[in-house]
Amino acid sequence: MKGLLSGSHSVERDLRVLVDNVLNMSEQCAAVAEKVNRMLDCINEAITSRDKEVIIPRYSALVRPHLEYCVHFLSPLYRKVVDRLDRVQRRVTMMTNGLGSLPYEERLRELGFFSLEKRMLRGDLIAMFWYLKGGYKEDGDSLFTRSHMEKTRGNA
Repeated sequence: MKGLLSGSHSVERDLRVLVDNVLNMSEQCAAVAEKVNRMLDCINEAITSRDKEVIIPRYSALVRPHLEYCVHFLSPLYRKVVDRLDRVQRRVTMMTNGLGSLPYEERLRELGFFSLEKRMLRGDLIAMFWYLKGGYKEDGDSLFTRSHMEKTRGNA
């Protein structure tokens, strides 16, 4: 792919993911946030009902997959990047009738959602579980090396 210059970093697009030469994912997160906000604008204009039975299935089918695409690869380390993506979900919870006055955490609980950060952690834990269970046998052998040290502070 042809590299795009962004400041002093070149950016490559591969499998719809933008990565620069220092593996900074902020441009990818910005592109995803822009795309899903446009999707939410379309949903907001096209649908007059603000009931959660109407909004949530559309969010889950149309928007959430874009937020979670390559979540293992993204794993944003910077708080502002995570917040930028999480603002999209905040916006959805505000679009739903009767939830606008509640704090964000209560809106999430009411809708049965988790924050984006918790979903990322969950995805990482699932991937690690499958690695440890041998699910990535062919590819995973080169990812990590298991330590055989005796000093584990009491952990197996």
